[in-house]
This record gives sequence, structure tokens and C-alpha cells, in this order.
Amino acid sequence: MRVLDAAAVSAWAAGCVHSLASLRPAIDEINVYPVADSDTGSNMLFTMTGAARELGKSAPGTAAGALKILARGAVASAKGNSGVILSQVVRGLADAADTEQLDGPWLAKALGRADEAATGAVSRPVAGTILTVLHAVALAVRGETRTLGEVAQAAAKEAAYALEKTPEQLPALARAGVVDAGARGLVAVLDALVGVLTGAPIEQEHALEAHAVAQTDAYAWEVMYLLDGVDETSLPTLRKELSGLGDSVTVAGDGSGSHAVHVHCADIGAAIEAGLALGRPRRIRVEPLLTPTPIEPGGGIDRTVVAVVHGGALAELLRAESIPVLAVPEGGTPSVEDMIGLLNEAAGRHVTVLPGSVGLTAAADTAAGHAMAADRDVVVIPCASPVQVLAALAVHDAGRRTNDDVVAMAEAAAATRRGELRIAQEESLTWVGRAQSGDVVGLVDDEVVLIEPAPASETNLVAAAMKVLNRMLALGGELVTVLSGAAAPPGVAEKLAEQLRVEHPEVELTSYASGQADAVLLMGVE
Repeated sequence: MRVLDAAAVSAWAAGCVHSLASLRPAIDEINVYPVADSDTGSNMLFTMTGAARELGKSAPGTAAGALKILARGAVASAKGNSGVILSQVVRGLADAADTEQLDGPWLAKALGRADEAATGAVSRPVAGTILTVLHAVALAVRGETRTLGEVAQAAAKEAAYALEKTPEQLPALARAGVVDAGARGLVAVLDALVGVLTGAPIEQEHALEAHAVAQTDAYAWEVMYLLDGVDETSLPTLRKELSGLGDSVTVAGDGSGSHAVHVHCADIGAAIEAGLALGRPRRIRVEPLLTPTPIEPGGGIDRTVVAVVHGGALAELLRAESIPVLAVPEGGTPSVEDMIGLLNEAAGRHVTVLPGSVGLTAAADTAAGHAMAADRDVVVIPCASPVQVLAALAVHDAGRRTNDDVVAMAEAAAATRRGELRIAQEESLTWVGRAQSGDVVGLVDDEVVLIEPAPASETNLVAAAMKVLNRMLALGGELVTVLSGAAAPPGVAEKLAEQLRVEHPEVELTSYASGQADAVLLMGVE
């Protein structure tokens, strides 16, 4: 088949229902993220069944018309987080059906549109989920000019490959030994499309490695409703308010004015009232969520250390050490949902949070006391700088008793003296004199201790950094950690290391790129 027609859309919808019905028990069994409620396959099947039923009520003459009806039916029937995302995949295909020839290049473009629609509906996309696989598919077929069937085959092949990689991207999946359940459902949907377009048997065999997860009583609720009469400009406000109540927030439109709203939260009334304030909620559904039984000490991983920092390079450094990390844009503050999502990526009952600044510490404290974290023992170790985060991680020992390990990390963070070099952005008066725009300003524990006149050359920066370090090392120290910011000259860390070896050969130095924008250099002395 070279061009999609209405009959093929109907056949695809029926094929999706058939495949998801067949795979539902297996997909439900591997559902461990964001909660192990064993319903991802059921929700995706419910969504596509409703969409197919809606399409069956009409007789559209074109493929574009059939896709639009299918999309409206999917949004109206969407159940659960996975169902909402699947509805947006269908909607993306429908939104792209604005050409006469729904051929291979159209499908490539439409999968890109589906990626945008699905990702845009989710408040906090997480790596290793259905969204990751969908994005990989969109990238793999971008710009494709082959036939409709060939593009579909390429998409399904890439989805299967990306599915196998999901446990490497999401710790919850790796610990359970399974692939992402929602992503497995997406692969089934794409396999069904290949079957319709090429006549090939629908592929069912993809590794998923089922793993049973024990469950206990509900600690939160899944709230869903359709919202009509809402102003599109109010949707960011709704997402923000729902994110403050819980996680897994999606607000997905059907292209015709209705929106499917979904949130996991502890306060059902507040979630519904958020919709009432902006529009007309209908078809309200509330279901209990189940959480995995915490892993007991001696029975596997009973605790996890996580970090929340500014700077992409620093976040990647921590991820390389297998630390779950939330990277926050410079100057930004993570939402409650961002923080709850980070906590949900952690294993075990006890979670230790290492925030990389005073503002991030406050955000972590707020999340630790949130109702959605009530099933976890969350401890936030106050840190005023990323160098204190690294100091705490340096003494972290998973073999110690939990309380002893937390105390050791807290003591290491508190004992690390902090130094910074910043570039003055405007004239200001400090305790050590007047700083002009462009001057290098040195701080120790947030107090200005020196001002070096502009320019902020490599030579001036190294000289200023040594003055700051000498002041901190005067009180003793064995280890110096230097984090270079985004504005640091390429060779400044190496030059500083050479000078430190000359003046303090007894001190060990470690240096990393942090990517931070507010400081040229961050220094810690332990």
C-alpha cells in the first residue's frame, strides 16, 4: 500500500485492539513505573477500543477524516497515563493529515508530530518510557522519502530497538528487570500498522521479562476527567497547579476543544477543583494507586541517594556514577512534580537527597514533606554548593547502616568550605571595596574576600583562584575540588592545577566541568 486510505485506518484501529488485547496480561505484569498498578496494557487497550468504536459509528470518506475521528475517540476514552499518551500519538497523526497524499514522507512527518503532541501533554517527561521510544522513532524516520510500508517498518524496527534500551535509562525498570510497559504497547501499535500496510504477520515477540511486584494499600489516587470550555492560555496554569498536587500530570487536547486531564495525587478534591476553576469537567474517574512494598534491608536495595543540581555537565557527571539526578535550568526552581518524579526513580524506602544550592535545598524540603512522598523516608542533606554534594558522595557507603551513612554525608558536606569566582555584572559596593562591571569577585562561604580588576583573563582568574584557595587552606585541608563554569576559559583548570601543585604539593586536586552559568569557578576544600 503506497497511500493510506480510510479502510486502512479502520483496519489499523482494529489491529491495535487485537494486539493490545492479546498482550494486555503481559504488559500489565511488567508495569512498574511510575507505580506498579498493573494496568498499563489495560489502559492502552481501553483507549484504543473506545477510539475504534467511535470510528465504527461513522463512515469517513478519507483517511484524514478517519484519523481525526479516531483521535477524538482516543482522547475521550483515554484512561491512565499511558492511555493519554497513546491518544496523543493518534492525535499527532491526525494533525499531520493535511495533505492529499498520506504516503511515506507523510508518515515520517506525522510520527514527528505525534512525538511533539505526546511529549507536550506530559508535565515531566522521563527517560526510559514510552515518550523516549516515540522520540527515537521520530528521529529515525525524520526526512524519510521511502514508501509508506517501508517507513512504517523502519519506525517499528527502531521502536523495538529503543524498547530494549529502556531499562538502561530508567532505574526502576532495571531494578525490576523489565522493559517499559507503555513503550511495549507503543511497539504493538506500530507493529499493527506494519501489518496493515504490508500484509506481513503482526510481530508479537519482543523481550519484556516479566517481574512480579508485591503491592500494599493505596497511598494515592489516579484522577482523570475530560475538561471542556477551557481557554487554551489557561492550560499552563492548570498543569502547574496539578503538578503541585502530585505527579504523572498530563493535559491532552483532542484538537476540537476538549482535553483529557490526568494526575496521580493524594488530594482528589483539589485535582477536580483545579479543573472546575477553568472549565467544565465531565466523565470524572478516580481509582486507587498501589505502591510497591518497600524493599527491606538485607533483601536488596533499601535506600538510594539522589541529587538535584544546576548545570548539565555536572548532572551528567553524577549520572555516570549511577546517581539519579534532576538537572534544573540555571536560576530555575524545580516543581513539586519534578522532585516527586526524582524520588520515584529511587529504589527502596529510604531516599537521601543532595541539593546543589540553598534554593534547591528549599525545593527538596518541600517535596520531602509532600503527601505523594508519604510512603518514603526522605532525608534532605542541606548543601549550599555543588562541591558539598560531591563531598557528601565521596563518603557515601552503601554498606553502612542508613543512619550512619546519612550522618557521614551530612558531616562531609558541612565540613567542606566553599569558594567561588564570579564576574561582576554591574558596579557594586562590597566589604572589601567597590567592584566594577567585568571585575573578578572572589567569595568564601558567600562572603566577598577579594576583587581583581578586569579583564577576566586566564591569568587573572588563576591568580584570584589561588588567593581564595590560600585563604581556605590556611585553616587546613587535604582535598581541593574545582568545578569550572560555562564561562571559564578552556585552560584555566589546568593552569590552576599547575599553580596549586607548586604552592601546595601536599594537597590533592580534582577538577570537573560543571556547566554552571553563575560562577566561573566553584572551589571546595575538605
